[in-house]
Amino acid sequence: MEALFGGSFDPVHLGHLVVAEAAADALGCRVRFLPALEQPFKRAAHVASGAQRADMLDRAVAGNPRFAVERVELALPAPSYTVRTLRALLEREPGNRFTLLLGADAARELSSWYEAEALPRLADVVVFARPGWEVPRHRLITRVVEVPAIALSATDIRARVRAGGSLRYLVPDAVREYIAAAGLYR
Repeated sequence: MEALFGGSFDPVHLGHLVVAEAAADALGCRVRFLPALEQPFKRAAHVASGAQRADMLDRAVAGNPRFAVERVELALPAPSYTVRTLRALLEREPGNRFTLLLGADAARELSSWYEAEALPRLADVVVFARPGWEVPRHRLITRVVEVPAIALSATDIRARVRAGGSLRYLVPDAVREYIAAAGLYR
């Protein structure tokens, strides 16, 4: 079994990595990080390009054999609909059964997802349960996994960069170096 963890990852930060590691432990699986080309519920454009976000993910997961980066959404038409992504992956990897990892915030919007009713045929839906976040009840959710609460957001990290603040201990060092070298988020 492989789990798919989608998002903007603009940029990837330690909160993403901590919850992915907790999910990998709880599910006994590998996790593929899936940077979105354009998320339907986040109409603001990404600051970093899809290629840059995938490159930062590559640097963030290097050395962890349970993590990988999946670029399939970057080649699909926008917006990035999960069912379209899952169909593309299953066409490329017939017979594979995926687990879709969602935060409680994304799970709250599940009913309004494009072709949400097709999800159970394509993947198992597992929701991250962070302390302080209520996990919605939805018939498409097959399991809930407890993960630590990490109070980090990519929005805050981008603001820190704009303000000239340090990213040390908020993102992996390789990601911090990439952001500086590429002049991102200034």
